[in-house]
Amino acid sequence: MELKESIVYAQGRFQRYDEARVGLLTHGLNYGTGCFEGIRGFWREDEGQLYLFQLREHFDRLAQSARILLMQVPLSTEELVEITLELCRRNAFDQNVYVRPLIFKAAEDVGVRLHNVPEAFAIVALPYTSYFDDDRGLAVCVSSWRRADDTMAPARAKITGNYVNSALAKSEAQMSGFDEAILLSHDGHVSEGSAENLFLVRGGKLHTPDVAQNILEGVTRRTIMHLARQELALDVVERAIDRSELYTADEIFLSGTAAGIQYITSVDHRQIGGGTAGPVVQQLRRLYDLATLGHEAKYRSWVTSVYATRAKAVALHSL
Repeated sequence: MELKESIVYAQGRFQRYDEARVGLLTHGLNYGTGCFEGIRGFWREDEGQLYLFQLREHFDRLAQSARILLMQVPLSTEELVEITLELCRRNAFDQNVYVRPLIFKAAEDVGVRLHNVPEAFAIVALPYTSYFDDDRGLAVCVSSWRRADDTMAPARAKITGNYVNSALAKSEAQMSGFDEAILLSHDGHVSEGSAENLFLVRGGKLHTPDVAQNILEGVTRRTIMHLARQELALDVVERAIDRSELYTADEIFLSGTAAGIQYITSVDHRQIGGGTAGPVVQQLRRLYDLATLGHEAKYRSWVTSVYATRAKAVALHSL
């Protein structure tokens, strides 16, 4: 099925992608006044089942992001869960998917502000393969662009306009021959990748930038921290990390909904560890894959089955 023929949820109903349109003067398009989430669905062939990962957690975070922009998600988390499940069913997905909920300022006028602007909400779901090549690690650089500070644009919200910061860093890196960029905070500490959180292994501990480094408080980041502590018995330290610590790390990897867990082979032309996936990232990848595909009974609450018996229906508008 082509994207234009796929089913989306917009304007309070299910409709074809090519029927859901916004005007050229839409506030969110012109001023970046919107926020979004990225949700992964993992197809398990042996069960004929699609598992959506941390679905409720993502919608809860969307509500928090919206609040920062003086918006309110029009439905409860449980209603959004049911709509998302129905959306995936209507598209009959039998492969990995990516779900993009989006809320944005919908006025079609000229004028920068957040107050007294009507909002629109939509969910798009599409087939998805991978953000990076899983078979190889990443050569990364420290970007000349700094991560936007929370006093300038709220870093803990997934605001559409904030991502120009990420786009500048990512293009700079790739046009210079690297795979990805690492951004520093305004005071020179390690923040995160262009669209991923960062972890490093050093001294037998797992370290990650703390929330004061203008990071997005990632859902996948929180999952990894839990798995590292509970399954690998690792100390996980959230703290300020200096740039030079990247060069001396035993392992470095990035994490995110789209990226999954991706190891880094070099930073600024300096090899990390043996230049391959280290033991910690290998174990975490295995645990993450088991959890996202519903193999681990104790983590089944992290996934939501798309093709299970439908729960109590939420009143929905249909085509």
